[in-house]
Amino acid sequence: QVQLVESGGDLVHPGGSLTLSCEASGFTMSSALMSWYRQPPGKERELVAWITSDGRTTGYGNSMKGRFAISRDNAKNTLYLQMNSLKPEDTAMYYCYARRGITTNRGQGTQVTVSS
Repeated sequence: QVQLVESGGDLVHPGGSLTLSCEASGFTMSSALMSWYRQPPGKERELVAWITSDGRTTGYGNSMKGRFAISRDNAKNTLYLQMNSLKPEDTAMYYCYARRGITTNRGQGTQVTVSS
């Protein structure tokens, strides 16, 4: 059974940092393109970042470039998202996705709230 379990979401002040984690099980994470998406309250889902299966190539949504960093540890079956210089507009539910061929799986999400 494929599972993606996100963690690390929290309430943080503007300018703060957080690291999200996504622990994968039930499949070989090293074969999957992994990504983070987020959905702010009342808004549509948007891409945060993606990383290839070997971890060599990454991509980011425009508003995250320079502030967020995606990484993975295939030996630990874990995906990470380091978020720095957080802004109130980063408040959202953050989801981990795994794509293998035509199959996509998503976790339950972890809430990030940026507020003073």
